[in-house]
Amino acid sequence: MTSTEFASVFPPINATLNGLTAIFLAIGFRSIKQGRVEQHRRAMLTALATSAVFLTCYLVYHALHGVTPFPRHDWSRPLYFTVLTSHTILAVVNLPLIYVAVRRAMLGDFEGHKRITRWLWPSWMYVSITGVLVYFMLYQWFTA
Repeated sequence: MTSTEFASVFPPINATLNGLTAIFLAIGFRSIKQGRVEQHRRAMLTALATSAVFLTCYLVYHALHGVTPFPRHDWSRPLYFTVLTSHTILAVVNLPLIYVAVRRAMLGDFEGHKRITRWLWPSWMYVSITGVLVYFMLYQWFTA
């Protein structure tokens, strides 16, 4: 099996990990709104874990495979690049914010945690959902 063949397993895995992250983010949000702090903690740490595994798989995939060009040159191309660009920018911005939010929660600074997650949670959810959309746009819906 070549490295390119091996790398081909990663896109659906990455999409699944992004989808799971979105699910755990939703569970965590609902849990904290219901006052279920321990369930919130578990859901958010699981979202963190699925995101970390995603990032690892993403980096391995791109190290082995490189860039996958978008195959079409029609109306779908600007849509794809708009989604991809917003997804990528917010993913990069989210990394340090996730670290700060988790650190504040672990240190018991729940007011500081809450202040940052008011902005972080919707952004992280957007990145998780658009990660799945990018997969479908690139590998399922808009193939050549």
